[in-house]
Amino acid sequence: MRKDKRRRLERAGWKIGDAAAFLQLSNEERRFIETKLALAEGFRRLREHKGLTQTDVARRIGSSQSRVAKMEIADRTVSTDLLLRSLFRLGANRRDVARLLRETRRTRAA
Repeated sequence: MRKDKRRRLERAGWKIGDAAAFLQLSNEERRFIETKLALAEGFRRLREHKGLTQTDVARRIGSSQSRVAKMEIADRTVSTDLLLRSLFRLGANRRDVARLLRETRRTRAA
């Protein structure tokens, strides 16, 4: 947001913040959500890199295409355990998971 626009909104009584502040999330909750989003994004990127469809992945992990779609958007019904197990099933290792968490953190900070 441009600085002049931000100042105008604040003078008019608007508060500027992010979703985490609005939801009053603790630092731990914020980090958990960022981690889950990073895993979901990494899962989608790995699927695309391997040239697989959501249906292909669903068959490999014993699930449905709609569940894979939910995994890729970090739906609240998807556990981090499922995301990690699915990443490993697609061939990721711990180093790959650590790398995608670092990359996502850098991307969000920029």
